[in-house]
Amino acid sequence: MRACACLVLSPWDSPPPPPPDGSEAPPGKSAEEVPPTGLYRVGVGDVLDVRLLDANPKASTLYTVLADGHIEYALAGADFPVLGKTTAEIAARLSAELKRRGLQEDPRVTVGVRDYISHTVIVSGLVGEPGAKVLRREALPLYVVIADAQPRPEAGRALVTSYVTGQRTEVLLDDQTALNMLVRSGDVVEVLAKRQQFYYIGGKVESPGEREFRQGITLTQAILAAGGLLHSTKTVVVTRQNAEGLLSTATYDLRGIMTGETPDPPLRAGDRVEVIR
Repeated sequence: MRACACLVLSPWDSPPPPPPDGSEAPPGKSAEEVPPTGLYRVGVGDVLDVRLLDANPKASTLYTVLADGHIEYALAGADFPVLGKTTAEIAARLSAELKRRGLQEDPRVTVGVRDYISHTVIVSGLVGEPGAKVLRREALPLYVVIADAQPRPEAGRALVTSYVTGQRTEVLLDDQTALNMLVRSGDVVEVLAKRQQFYYIGGKVESPGEREFRQGITLTQAILAAGGLLHSTKTVVVTRQNAEGLLSTATYDLRGIMTGETPDPPLRAGDRVEVIR
């Protein structure tokens, strides 16, 4: 996610094809059909590499997207709008404009992003490298951004604030599914220590009471940790509170779990486990 260390070509080098920077839609698909993780729309501050094939090879090819969303590309007019467009869209519009102006019968234009500037996510908190992280796509999974920031060992959760909606979402760093959520330019990610959570176990176990919860713990693991005997236990009741505060119960036959007939269910933070013989 850092800005790419691109090779700067000298004026006499032959023009390369557009770089595979994800800013173009795959053949046969429009930009609207491409997921945000596979697309880049040009923003203010980005530096574009615009090359007109068969033109003067010594001419400058680098153009910065100005605050008004234009580039100063003289052949297409003093100000040419590029804000919010992909490199493929920019190249197509430039070709059409140069043809309209009669500069070439069949102008061939390539456009790439030389420096990514406009799309950033701010990461702070328990990370080794906090600060602005440059996105080379419209969106990236949260785990990519956090990995780039190098979370510290004590980090356990991330608080993501959406730039568009202002909504704040808490994600546990050991929840692989939740870490796939997409972050976009302007979002803020704060990496925090893991919030202590508990489950509660009672009944026919040696050490009943409150236990610290860890992601992924299963019913049989919780029973063993409390000193229960799996093979002599027949029935376990798990009570769980939903988002509305209502309780629901589920009854499990441990004999079926131990023989592999039924899966060993994972617990959730706040569960109440009662072991019955």
